[in-house]
Amino acid sequence: MPVHNEDIARIFDRIADLLEIEGDNPFRIRAYRNAARTLRELGMDVRKLVEQGEDLTTLPGIGRDLAAKIHEILDTGRCRALEKLEKKLPPELPELLRIPGLGPKRVHALYHELDIHTPEQLERAARDGRIRDLPGFGARTEARILETLHAHADTARRFKLAVAAQYAEPLVEYLQGVKGVERVEVAGSYRRAKETVGDLDVLAIAKNGDAVTRAFTRYDEVDSVLSRGPTRATVILGSGLQVDLRVVPRESYGAALYYFTGSRAHNIAVRRIAQKRGLKVNEYGVWRGDSRIAGDDEKKVLKAIGLPWIPPELRENRGEIEAARAGLLPDLVKLSDLRGDLHAHSRATDGHASILEMARAARAHGFEYLAITDHSRRLTVAHGLDRKRLLAQIETIDQLNDRLHGITLLKGIEVDILEDGRLDLPDAVLEKLDLVVGAVHSSFDLSRAKQTRRILRAMDNPYFTLLAHPTGRLIDRRAPYDVDMGRLIHHARQRGCYLELNAHPERLDLLDTHCQMAREEGVLVAVNSDAHSIADFDNLRFGIGQARRGWLEKKDVLNTRTLRQLRRLLARPRRNAGKG
Repeated sequence: MPVHNEDIARIFDRIADLLEIEGDNPFRIRAYRNAARTLRELGMDVRKLVEQGEDLTTLPGIGRDLAAKIHEILDTGRCRALEKLEKKLPPELPELLRIPGLGPKRVHALYHELDIHTPEQLERAARDGRIRDLPGFGARTEARILETLHAHADTARRFKLAVAAQYAEPLVEYLQGVKGVERVEVAGSYRRAKETVGDLDVLAIAKNGDAVTRAFTRYDEVDSVLSRGPTRATVILGSGLQVDLRVVPRESYGAALYYFTGSRAHNIAVRRIAQKRGLKVNEYGVWRGDSRIAGDDEKKVLKAIGLPWIPPELRENRGEIEAARAGLLPDLVKLSDLRGDLHAHSRATDGHASILEMARAARAHGFEYLAITDHSRRLTVAHGLDRKRLLAQIETIDQLNDRLHGITLLKGIEVDILEDGRLDLPDAVLEKLDLVVGAVHSSFDLSRAKQTRRILRAMDNPYFTLLAHPTGRLIDRRAPYDVDMGRLIHHARQRGCYLELNAHPERLDLLDTHCQMAREEGVLVAVNSDAHSIADFDNLRFGIGQARRGWLEKKDVLNTRTLRQLRRLLARPRRNAGKG
């Protein structure tokens, strides 16, 4: 069965998790995590690099030992180092790592201090009040663990959008190569660009459906076949992802694509509109009595019931139908609208490429500008910049701009917002930068009032430009911190500063609903990659998907501006300091 980058990255993350539970060397742990990140950010399948005879040790963070493990996994689908670690620990222990909010350090404490190694033991200990006394936990964390356990028990496994794409795209390519197939597309939550997907709904046009479903069930990544018939089949891939294939005739393709794309709530609302017009809408078409009046094309399906085109990302029944009827649907932003990226890291902190390499990669993406925003000093794990190193980087960027053609580097910093709301570097340094990206990297458990005050105070700094990953969430790993987003957005408008939509697949933060709030308030959103390598700019497509779900148009996105327009906007926070 083919092995994808995500499969190898998952193994390396698992090794790192188990090593951290054991209390192993932090540098060894970090090496596995960096390797996992490199693989996820790689622009092509690592298997193809191996087939081309490329030396994997040229990849960031991949030494001889890790390269050998990659070869082993590609050749055998196994990793002996992981199997050895798993034998040393209780077999159920890694299950705790799947519970949101329980990272390896907390699992280490639970295991070594309370001998907890199953979710059932964890729940019992939380109910008995035994967790709160552990260092770094407390009564509030104990209560949250109980809430999370209950929620986790009812939640089916979901895949991050970018991970699902690793399996969806090769599958579509494979099906397109099957004889007689005219068209293939993935519908469902994947097409709506949701942050996570539970399964894949694949639609195909072909005259001989039986041949297509047979080829589908023989796909080399299929682990088990749940069902197969002449027009539909369901399989489970080796990754655990369920895929449903439906082969439909050309005259029904548009109706089926619409039916299997929209959320349930959206589809119900559309059917009600059709019913009021004496029509019936289903996956086979739009019907007046026994006559099909539309079906081959999505736009025709909508037109038949009196609606204009509604982009897939909006089909959530959150006002899009009313807006469509009133002619008020947004002209959604596109990836090609981006003129630059305002959040990127270099090797100076925790990036994997030099500033020059990042600039060239951004230029290759067609960007007019790129902001270098390495971490500030407080983030010691990222070797953050202090005053002296930042001033040196400013000089380096000025020198590079003198010889770079086709792109301009902006001088920035991703500065930590301290618990009291101060910024991690003095104003005397921040004033020398083109932009200051403020970020919360600690004290996630503050109360809603304290967390909100903390960020508001940071935004009051005259040099504060942009709030990075505003809720701090990591999908399926860390819940958003508790903050009054409405107040933050309103304050951003008063101050003239901006919010980020971080396109990293593990973040996709702002949430789509917060994007709508920002748009309504008139606060611009920057869709940034948070790039740590030259491959990370490719993640911007996922950020644009989230922006489209949030109803954002080109005019609502900060980095769709030209460099000249952008410079004027970046200066606004300093002009507006103290207002409001």
